[in-house]
Amino acid sequence: MRFTLRQLEYFIATAEAGSITLASERIHVSQPSISTAISQLEIELNTQLFLRRHAQGLSLTPAGQKLLLQAKTVMEQVQNLYTTASEATEQVRGTLSLGCLLTFAPMLLPEVSQSFHAAYQAAHVRPTVADHSTLLSKLERAELDIALSYDLSVPEDFEFTPLAELPPYVQVAETDPLAARSAVTLAELAEREFILLDLPLSRDYFLALFVAAGVTPNIVAQIQHQEVIRTMVGNRYGYTLANVRPKNKAALDGRRLVSLRLAGEHRPMRIGLIRVGQQVTTRLVRSFEDHCRQLISDNYVPGMDAPVLNLRRT
Repeated sequence: MRFTLRQLEYFIATAEAGSITLASERIHVSQPSISTAISQLEIELNTQLFLRRHAQGLSLTPAGQKLLLQAKTVMEQVQNLYTTASEATEQVRGTLSLGCLLTFAPMLLPEVSQSFHAAYQAAHVRPTVADHSTLLSKLERAELDIALSYDLSVPEDFEFTPLAELPPYVQVAETDPLAARSAVTLAELAEREFILLDLPLSRDYFLALFVAAGVTPNIVAQIQHQEVIRTMVGNRYGYTLANVRPKNKAALDGRRLVSLRLAGEHRPMRIGLIRVGQQVTTRLVRSFEDHCRQLISDNYVPGMDAPVLNLRRT
Protein backbone atom coordinates (compact mmCIF):
# COMPACT_ATOMS: atom_id res chain seq x y z
CA MET A 1 0.00 0.00 0.00
CA ARG A 2 1.58 3.28 -1.12
CA PHE A 3 -0.96 5.75 0.24
CA THR A 4 -1.11 6.81 3.87
CA LEU A 5 -3.72 7.23 6.56
CA ARG A 6 -2.80 10.91 6.64
CA GLN A 7 -3.77 11.23 2.97
CA LEU A 8 -7.10 9.58 3.71
CA GLU A 9 -7.63 11.97 6.64
CA TYR A 10 -6.99 15.01 4.45
CA PHE A 11 -9.24 13.60 1.71
CA ILE A 12 -12.12 13.10 4.17
CA ALA A 13 -11.70 16.58 5.63
CA THR A 14 -11.74 18.16 2.15
CA ALA A 15 -14.74 16.12 1.00
CA GLU A 16 -16.73 17.15 4.09
CA ALA A 17 -15.70 20.81 3.88
CA GLY A 18 -16.19 21.17 0.13
CA SER A 19 -12.95 23.10 -0.28
CA ILE A 20 -9.28 22.84 0.58
CA THR A 21 -9.41 26.26 2.23
CA LEU A 22 -12.15 25.23 4.68
CA ALA A 23 -10.50 21.86 5.31
CA SER A 24 -7.26 23.66 6.13
CA GLU A 25 -9.04 25.83 8.70
CA ARG A 26 -10.86 22.90 10.30
CA ILE A 27 -7.93 20.50 10.71
CA HIS A 28 -5.20 23.15 11.04
CA VAL A 29 -3.05 21.86 8.18
CA SER A 30 -1.64 24.04 5.41
CA GLN A 31 -3.47 24.14 2.09
CA PRO A 32 -0.44 23.00 0.05
CA SER A 33 -0.06 19.93 2.29
CA ILE A 34 -3.69 18.98 1.78
CA SER A 35 -3.55 19.62 -1.96
CA THR A 36 -0.39 17.52 -2.33
CA ALA A 37 -1.87 14.66 -0.30
CA ILE A 38 -5.00 14.54 -2.46
CA SER A 39 -2.98 14.68 -5.69
CA GLN A 40 -0.77 11.81 -4.49
CA LEU A 41 -3.85 9.80 -3.53
CA GLU A 42 -5.40 10.33 -6.97
CA ILE A 43 -2.14 9.26 -8.67
CA GLU A 44 -1.83 6.16 -6.50
CA LEU A 45 -5.46 5.11 -7.05
CA ASN A 46 -5.37 6.18 -10.71
CA THR A 47 -8.68 8.00 -10.47
CA GLN A 48 -10.02 11.55 -10.13
CA LEU A 49 -11.60 12.15 -6.73
CA PHE A 50 -12.77 15.75 -7.09
CA LEU A 51 -14.21 18.02 -9.74
CA ARG A 52 -12.53 21.38 -9.34
CA ARG A 53 -14.82 24.31 -10.13
CA HIS A 54 -13.33 27.75 -9.64
CA ALA A 55 -16.51 29.44 -8.44
CA GLN A 56 -18.08 26.51 -6.59
CA GLY A 57 -15.12 24.84 -4.89
CA LEU A 58 -14.74 21.07 -4.99
CA SER A 59 -17.31 18.35 -5.53
CA LEU A 60 -16.76 14.60 -5.36
CA THR A 61 -16.73 12.51 -8.50
CA PRO A 62 -18.69 9.22 -8.40
CA ALA A 63 -15.41 7.44 -7.59
CA GLY A 64 -14.70 10.00 -4.88
CA GLN A 65 -18.09 9.43 -3.30
CA LYS A 66 -17.45 5.68 -3.09
CA LEU A 67 -13.96 6.20 -1.73
CA LEU A 68 -15.25 8.59 0.95
CA LEU A 69 -17.44 5.86 2.43
CA GLN A 70 -14.58 3.37 2.42
CA ALA A 71 -12.09 5.90 3.79
CA LYS A 72 -14.34 6.69 6.74
CA THR A 73 -14.67 2.98 7.47
CA VAL A 74 -10.89 2.55 7.37
CA MET A 75 -10.33 5.50 9.75
CA GLU A 76 -12.97 4.16 12.12
CA GLN A 77 -11.25 0.76 12.15
CA VAL A 78 -7.91 2.44 12.85
CA GLN A 79 -9.44 4.27 15.79
CA ASN A 80 -10.84 0.97 17.06
CA LEU A 81 -7.32 -0.48 17.01
CA TYR A 82 -6.14 2.32 19.29
CA THR A 83 -9.14 1.82 21.56
CA THR A 84 -8.54 -1.93 21.79
CA ALA A 85 -4.86 -1.41 22.56
CA SER A 86 -5.73 1.18 25.20
CA GLU A 87 -8.17 -1.13 26.96
CA ALA A 88 -5.75 -4.05 26.86
CA THR A 89 -2.78 -2.11 28.21
CA GLU A 90 -4.78 0.12 30.58
CA GLN A 91 -3.41 3.17 28.81
CA VAL A 92 -5.44 6.25 27.96
CA ARG A 93 -4.77 6.85 24.30
CA GLY A 94 -6.50 7.48 21.01
CA THR A 95 -8.59 10.30 19.55
CA LEU A 96 -11.63 11.55 21.43
CA SER A 97 -14.35 13.01 19.21
CA LEU A 98 -15.66 15.81 21.41
CA GLY A 99 -18.67 17.98 20.69
CA CYS A 100 -19.02 21.42 22.27
CA LEU A 101 -21.94 23.84 22.26
CA LEU A 102 -21.14 26.86 20.11
CA THR A 103 -22.30 29.43 22.68
CA PHE A 104 -19.56 28.60 25.18
CA ALA A 105 -17.03 26.75 23.00
CA PRO A 106 -14.68 29.78 22.58
CA MET A 107 -14.23 29.91 26.35
CA LEU A 108 -14.45 26.28 27.42
CA LEU A 109 -13.02 24.20 24.59
CA PRO A 110 -9.35 25.32 24.48
CA GLU A 111 -8.51 24.69 28.14
CA VAL A 112 -10.53 21.47 28.36
CA SER A 113 -8.82 20.03 25.28
CA GLN A 114 -5.29 21.14 26.12
CA SER A 115 -5.43 20.14 29.78
CA PHE A 116 -6.74 16.67 28.88
CA HIS A 117 -3.91 16.16 26.39
CA ALA A 118 -1.42 17.41 28.97
CA ALA A 119 -2.71 14.84 31.45
CA TYR A 120 -2.75 12.02 28.89
CA GLN A 121 -0.04 12.57 26.27
CA ALA A 122 -1.23 9.68 24.09
CA ALA A 123 -4.78 11.05 23.93
CA HIS A 124 -5.91 13.70 21.48
CA VAL A 125 -9.16 15.64 21.20
CA ARG A 126 -10.87 16.16 17.85
CA PRO A 127 -13.41 18.95 18.49
CA THR A 128 -16.72 19.67 16.79
CA VAL A 129 -18.56 22.92 17.56
CA ALA A 130 -22.28 23.02 16.84
CA ASP A 131 -25.72 23.85 18.21
CA HIS A 132 -27.38 21.54 20.74
CA SER A 133 -29.60 19.64 18.29
CA THR A 134 -26.70 18.94 15.93
CA LEU A 135 -24.58 17.63 18.81
CA LEU A 136 -27.34 15.23 19.83
CA SER A 137 -27.69 13.98 16.25
CA LYS A 138 -23.95 13.40 15.93
CA LEU A 139 -23.87 11.54 19.24
CA GLU A 140 -26.72 9.33 18.07
CA ARG A 141 -24.88 8.54 14.82
CA ALA A 142 -21.69 7.78 16.77
CA GLU A 143 -19.89 10.66 15.07
CA LEU A 144 -19.08 12.01 18.54
CA ASP A 145 -17.98 10.11 21.64
CA ILE A 146 -19.25 12.72 24.10
CA ALA A 147 -20.34 16.36 24.13
CA LEU A 148 -20.31 19.39 26.41
CA SER A 149 -23.66 21.17 26.30
CA TYR A 150 -26.64 22.31 28.39
CA ASP A 151 -29.24 20.12 30.08
CA LEU A 152 -32.07 21.42 27.91
CA SER A 153 -34.18 18.99 25.86
CA VAL A 154 -31.94 15.98 26.48
CA PRO A 155 -33.77 12.84 25.25
CA GLU A 156 -34.39 10.02 27.72
CA ASP A 157 -31.99 7.67 25.94
CA PHE A 158 -29.09 10.06 26.59
CA GLU A 159 -27.17 10.49 29.84
CA PHE A 160 -26.39 13.95 31.21
CA THR A 161 -23.67 14.50 33.82
CA PRO A 162 -23.97 17.99 35.37
CA LEU A 163 -20.76 19.94 35.91
CA ALA A 164 -21.63 23.58 36.65
CA GLU A 165 -24.57 25.96 36.92
CA LEU A 166 -24.65 29.24 35.02
CA PRO A 167 -27.31 31.60 36.42
CA PRO A 168 -28.74 34.24 34.08
CA TYR A 169 -27.54 37.83 34.35
CA VAL A 170 -28.06 41.17 32.63
CA GLN A 171 -25.54 42.86 30.34
CA VAL A 172 -25.60 46.59 29.66
CA ALA A 173 -23.19 49.16 28.26
CA GLU A 174 -20.72 50.76 30.65
CA THR A 175 -22.37 54.12 29.84
CA ASP A 176 -25.89 52.86 30.57
CA PRO A 177 -27.49 54.36 33.74
CA LEU A 178 -28.19 50.81 34.94
CA ALA A 179 -24.44 50.15 35.06
CA ALA A 180 -24.36 51.79 38.50
CA ARG A 181 -26.76 49.17 39.87
CA SER A 182 -25.73 45.90 41.51
CA ALA A 183 -28.91 44.08 40.50
CA VAL A 184 -32.05 44.59 38.43
CA THR A 185 -35.40 42.80 38.10
CA LEU A 186 -37.15 41.63 34.95
CA ALA A 187 -40.03 43.99 35.76
CA GLU A 188 -37.62 46.94 35.70
CA LEU A 189 -36.34 45.79 32.32
CA ALA A 190 -39.79 45.32 30.75
CA GLU A 191 -39.95 48.69 28.96
CA ARG A 192 -36.28 48.68 27.93
CA GLU A 193 -35.02 47.44 24.55
CA PHE A 194 -34.14 43.73 24.77
CA ILE A 195 -31.72 42.04 22.33
CA LEU A 196 -32.54 38.32 22.36
CA LEU A 197 -30.06 35.54 21.61
CA ASP A 198 -32.04 33.80 18.87
CA LEU A 199 -30.80 30.21 19.12
CA PRO A 200 -33.58 27.60 19.56
CA LEU A 201 -32.98 26.48 23.14
CA SER A 202 -31.50 29.76 24.33
CA ARG A 203 -34.45 31.72 22.93
CA ASP A 204 -36.97 29.48 24.72
CA TYR A 205 -34.98 29.60 27.96
CA PHE A 206 -34.76 33.41 28.15
CA LEU A 207 -38.38 33.98 27.13
CA ALA A 208 -39.46 31.46 29.80
CA LEU A 209 -37.79 33.66 32.44
CA PHE A 210 -40.11 36.52 31.49
CA VAL A 211 -43.16 34.27 31.41
CA ALA A 212 -42.40 32.96 34.91
CA ALA A 213 -42.08 36.55 36.17
CA GLY A 214 -45.32 37.64 34.46
CA VAL A 215 -43.44 40.16 32.33
CA THR A 216 -43.53 40.81 28.57
CA PRO A 217 -40.13 41.83 27.16
CA ASN A 218 -39.69 44.62 24.62
CA ILE A 219 -37.73 42.69 21.99
CA VAL A 220 -36.07 45.01 19.49
CA ALA A 221 -33.72 42.48 17.86
CA GLN A 222 -33.30 38.70 17.65
CA ILE A 223 -29.73 37.77 16.74
CA GLN A 224 -27.98 34.41 16.55
CA HIS A 225 -24.42 35.60 17.21
CA GLN A 226 -23.33 36.53 20.71
CA GLU A 227 -20.50 38.83 19.64
CA VAL A 228 -22.92 40.87 17.51
CA ILE A 229 -25.23 41.17 20.51
CA ARG A 230 -22.35 42.24 22.78
CA THR A 231 -21.31 44.94 20.32
CA MET A 232 -24.86 46.25 20.01
CA VAL A 233 -25.22 46.30 23.79
CA GLY A 234 -21.93 48.18 24.10
CA ASN A 235 -23.33 50.81 21.72
CA ARG A 236 -26.48 51.33 23.82
CA TYR A 237 -28.81 49.61 21.35
CA GLY A 238 -30.36 47.72 24.27
CA TYR A 239 -29.63 45.22 27.02
CA THR A 240 -29.35 41.46 26.83
CA LEU A 241 -29.55 38.40 29.08
CA ALA A 242 -26.80 35.81 29.14
CA ASN A 243 -25.47 32.82 31.06
CA VAL A 244 -21.92 32.47 29.75
CA ARG A 245 -19.48 34.79 31.49
CA PRO A 246 -16.53 35.65 29.22
CA LYS A 247 -13.48 37.08 30.95
CA ASN A 248 -13.24 39.72 28.25
CA LYS A 249 -15.24 42.75 29.44
CA ALA A 250 -15.32 44.46 26.05
CA ALA A 251 -17.22 43.94 22.82
CA LEU A 252 -15.28 43.41 19.61
CA ASP A 253 -15.29 47.16 18.90
CA GLY A 254 -13.67 47.86 22.27
CA ARG A 255 -16.73 49.22 24.08
CA ARG A 256 -16.94 47.90 27.62
CA LEU A 257 -19.87 45.99 29.10
CA VAL A 258 -21.14 45.70 32.65
CA SER A 259 -22.79 42.60 34.11
CA LEU A 260 -25.60 42.91 36.64
CA ARG A 261 -27.19 40.28 38.84
CA LEU A 262 -30.73 39.38 37.76
CA ALA A 263 -32.70 39.70 40.99
CA GLY A 264 -35.08 36.91 41.93
CA GLU A 265 -35.03 33.14 41.64
CA HIS A 266 -34.35 31.93 38.12
CA ARG A 267 -33.52 28.55 36.66
CA PRO A 268 -29.80 28.40 35.78
CA MET A 269 -28.38 26.79 32.68
CA ARG A 270 -26.42 23.67 33.56
CA ILE A 271 -23.26 22.76 31.67
CA GLY A 272 -22.59 19.05 31.54
CA LEU A 273 -21.46 16.03 29.60
CA ILE A 274 -23.87 14.25 27.27
CA ARG A 275 -23.46 10.80 25.79
CA VAL A 276 -25.72 8.07 24.50
CA GLY A 277 -27.15 6.06 27.37
CA GLN A 278 -26.54 2.32 27.78
CA GLN A 279 -23.44 2.68 25.61
CA VAL A 280 -20.30 0.85 26.67
CA THR A 281 -17.77 3.57 27.45
CA THR A 282 -14.09 3.24 26.64
CA ARG A 283 -11.24 4.04 29.00
CA LEU A 284 -10.63 7.18 26.92
CA VAL A 285 -14.18 8.48 27.44
CA ARG A 286 -14.23 7.56 31.13
CA SER A 287 -10.93 9.36 31.66
CA PHE A 288 -12.29 12.45 29.91
CA GLU A 289 -15.40 12.41 32.08
CA ASP A 290 -13.26 12.21 35.23
CA HIS A 291 -11.04 15.01 33.93
CA CYS A 292 -14.03 17.30 33.33
CA ARG A 293 -15.50 16.58 36.76
CA GLN A 294 -12.22 17.61 38.35
CA LEU A 295 -11.76 20.68 36.15
CA ILE A 296 -15.25 22.21 35.91
CA SER A 297 -17.46 23.27 38.82
CA ASP A 298 -19.77 26.06 39.95
CA ASN A 299 -16.67 27.88 41.22
CA TYR A 300 -14.58 27.46 38.08
CA VAL A 301 -15.52 27.14 34.43
CA PRO A 302 -12.58 27.42 31.99
CA GLY A 303 -12.46 30.74 30.20
CA MET A 304 -15.24 32.28 32.28
CA ASP A 305 -15.55 34.70 35.19
CA ALA A 306 -17.07 33.81 38.52
CA PRO A 307 -20.89 34.00 38.70
CA VAL A 308 -22.44 37.47 38.80
CA LEU A 309 -23.56 37.83 42.41
CA ASN A 310 -23.26 41.22 44.09
CA LEU A 311 -20.43 42.45 41.89
CA ARG A 312 -21.25 45.60 39.94
CA ARG A 313 -18.58 45.20 37.27
CA THR A 314 -17.54 41.70 36.24
